[in-house]
Amino acid sequence: MRILSWNVNGIRAVYRRNFLDWLNNTNADVTCLQEIKAQVDQLPDDLINPINYHSYFNQAEKKGYSGMACYVKNKPLKVGKSLGLKRFDQEGRILKLKYPKFTLINLYLPHGGRGKEKLGYKLEAYDILINYLRKIKDEKVILIGDFNIAHKEIDLARPKQNKNNIMFTPEEREKIDKIISLGFTDTFRKFHKRGEDYTWWPYFANARERNLGWRIDYVFSSKKLAPKIKKAFILKEVKGSDHCPVGVEIN
Repeated sequence: MRILSWNVNGIRAVYRRNFLDWLNNTNADVTCLQEIKAQVDQLPDDLINPINYHSYFNQAEKKGYSGMACYVKNKPLKVGKSLGLKRFDQEGRILKLKYPKFTLINLYLPHGGRGKEKLGYKLEAYDILINYLRKIKDEKVILIGDFNIAHKEIDLARPKQNKNNIMFTPEEREKIDKIISLGFTDTFRKFHKRGEDYTWWPYFANARERNLGWRIDYVFSSKKLAPKIKKAFILKEVKGSDHCPVGVEIN
């Protein structure tokens, strides 16, 4: 099984850049999107009902903001759209797909604000997520999406310059520590120990061309599922957003 995740920073923008061709060419069983920035009724029919895929959406109440999508080859048993934090749920930041053999949770965690004005909200969302994961950690779970945190110094190009900046504060990094302490595996780090592998680059200063990036998009697997992860990867050559796709292959 091949599972992908991509913060598209606007699904209508990547649609105009041949997103559906890319989707079919990846041959993924599940493709999770974050930050679609659209209501479903604003989307063309072939984006809602693409050939070979079932689609599921969780749109934000606010138009043009946040929002999630999943394109799947096999229908799940159940779809959930709530974490249990009112603001988070109103912003359409989660899609939970329950399958017979595993649960997939597609997430778009808050950024926190460049001036840390929304850091409290971000940490609260993480606390509620971690409490939820504590209840399901012994099940087969894939946790995937944009976490808006670089975990270790290896996960960003300029750690020293960013040590107190949003997405790399000690308080934020500690939340990833807690997810891992529950038995979840950072699947990419299971296979790739070196640095300079990033998933997001700022739009300014030719950051992507210079690889001045951050790894803030993850695929975590629970302890029961970790042995079945055979490959984890970052598709940095895929353009169209300030993020690139990430993914795993599972036996």
